[in-house]
Amino acid sequence: QLQLVESGGGLVQPGGSLRLSCAASGFTLDYYAIGWFRQAPGKEREGVSCISSSGKSTKFVDSVKGRFTLSRDNAKNTVYLQMNSLKPEDTAVYYCAADRNLYPDFCSLVSPARRYDYWGQGTQVTVSS
Repeated sequence: QLQLVESGGGLVQPGGSLRLSCAASGFTLDYYAIGWFRQAPGKEREGVSCISSSGKSTKFVDSVKGRFTLSRDNAKNTVYLQMNSLKPEDTAVYYCAADRNLYPDFCSLVSPARRYDYWGQGTQVTVSS
């Protein structure tokens, strides 16, 4: 069974850090760009960050630039979203998704429903004092 599984969410105080993991089973992530998306209650899903299959290219939404980093370990078939200096507005369910595209140095957060082939079930991140 092909699936992505997120982990690492939880409750953290403002200014704290979390590291989310996105692990694949049933397929290798080597040829997939990975995107992270989030959805807060009552809000639309938002693209947060993506990393190309080569790991050479990353993109971040403006609201997380300088606070979030993205890395991948293809040997472990896992992608990591490091979130620092967390704010209450970062509270959301975070999803990872895999995009099999032809360009190893490309990733995009545009049109995720059409672009991404596999999605995880999500992990809750709550930033609150």
